[in-house]
Amino acid sequence: MTENKNDRMEKIVSLCKRRGFVYPSSEIYGGFAGVYDFGPMGVELENNLKTHWWKWMVHKRQDVVGLDSSIFMSPQIWEASGHTKGFSDPMAECKECNTRIRVDKVLNDLGIFADEKMSEEEINKLFDENKSKIKCPNCKKQNFTKVRKFNVLVKSNLGDFTESNSSPSYLRGETCQGIYVNFKNVLDSQHPKLPFGIAQIGKAFRNEISARQFLFRLREFEQMEMEYFTRPKDEMGEYEKLKEYRWKAILSLGIKEENLRWKKHDNLVFYAKEAYDIEYNFPWGFDELEGIHARGNYDLTQHSSGSGKELVYQDEETNEKFIPHIVESSGGVSRLFFAILCDAYHEDEMGGETRILLKLKPSIAPIKVAVFPLLKNKPELVNKAKEIFGLLNEEIQPVTFDDNGNIGKRYRRQDEIGTPFCVTIDFETIEKDAGVTVRNRDTGEQERVPVIELVSYLKSKI
Repeated sequence: MTENKNDRMEKIVSLCKRRGFVYPSSEIYGGFAGVYDFGPMGVELENNLKTHWWKWMVHKRQDVVGLDSSIFMSPQIWEASGHTKGFSDPMAECKECNTRIRVDKVLNDLGIFADEKMSEEEINKLFDENKSKIKCPNCKKQNFTKVRKFNVLVKSNLGDFTESNSSPSYLRGETCQGIYVNFKNVLDSQHPKLPFGIAQIGKAFRNEISARQFLFRLREFEQMEMEYFTRPKDEMGEYEKLKEYRWKAILSLGIKEENLRWKKHDNLVFYAKEAYDIEYNFPWGFDELEGIHARGNYDLTQHSSGSGKELVYQDEETNEKFIPHIVESSGGVSRLFFAILCDAYHEDEMGGETRILLKLKPSIAPIKVAVFPLLKNKPELVNKAKEIFGLLNEEIQPVTFDDNGNIGKRYRRQDEIGTPFCVTIDFETIEKDAGVTVRNRDTGEQERVPVIELVSYLKSKI
């Protein structure tokens, strides 16, 4: 029988809370919409995903460098980029209970194409044509205001000491602007040759109208972006290369290829040449996981004009000066985290019982190895288990020690957090020097491994 998609979503959300992957932010105060905290298991998985991205986008390449720009930047940056006027989503409000809805997403749910780049006139026309199908998610009434554009930049009073906050600064709405405004700094200090890229992982903030779908649409989130600077004539060739490279990188995380697809943008911003999304099959269907964009020279042109500084590249051989074009890879940590959990979540039967397990690729699992003494009340087993834990912990991180409950329950706990290997110390280990048992998460099969070979055995599997 096919699993209900809502049931699957609820199971994954429940597992995240129960096993310490994700908690609702400010939960003891009733929560705070659109914001989540990553727990002990979640922060390990999150960091592994960021490390994987950095390895693929920076360390494996000779043409990309890293950056960590500030969350707060001059408000003029957001004016030059167009965010203060154009970084908006279409919003309507229920006249009965004041609940706000993001209209393009509501229309999309009905199978009608709409997006945030449409004019107010265009999206109001679509909204009016389909109002009879749209109910307020809170009170279920159908009495809405006209659609208006709502700017999602988050304002701050940092550096503004007026009572009216008339000179606001902003929490960055995306990390790439920090890359654009540091283009000249990187060029002058590192002297890279075109084509080259600048990569960054960092927090971004958006005042989302209707934060929803768990980790998919958040108000505080982390982006992983790489801006690749090219000669104008090379832009589309590098764009195709980046598309292929990012597809391979995502597959290398263990995500099943049948759960991924490409989707071309139907409605481009005026300066873009082409844009594709890599979509993942989330519990509600295929939706954006990462975007690859050919952006032309718009971004550097805008910041050159706004700052009065020349943001150009000079070819040493020809002395030609020009503004490079940009190819971009942009993804969110939390969306990738959620996709990884959706892909890894499995239920099967073992020992006559239903078990839940996360079939995570060992290299990204929050815990790589769990070490158990067979019995908690036998000091000789516990001491030997602690000795082996210490041995493994020097070579493989993270490793955990668990002696709480019977061995079956310990296996189940580790299955639920995706630990690929459990090492058990039993009486044969200490009485016959017969090594330890290593249990495979996915199959449940156990293999005896000599202690002297244990580290190399596990490293070869992880």
